[in-house]
Amino acid sequence: MSDWTWDYNTDDDAHVTGGLPPGVIAEVERIATELAALGRDAETVGRPTGKAGGVREFDILGGRGFISFLAVPRHECVYVCRVTWYE
Repeated sequence: MSDWTWDYNTDDDAHVTGGLPPGVIAEVERIATELAALGRDAETVGRPTGKAGGVREFDILGGRGFISFLAVPRHECVYVCRVTWYE
């Protein structure tokens, strides 16, 4: 189990999740929790494949959207930067 946490990449959560249905927000937060549980391995999850680090993308809800996140080892935190949702 990892000691990592997750957070939105801004103090204003509505900037990232504003206008999204509650179910989508719940799924984003569930995935963020699982990414944090991976710890340093979260740097290799999702796209781009074949390299670690940087802003990553991970599909949500069967490809109906994706989250962009950044895993920062020195903070031991996964930051959710953006949620793209195709209604």
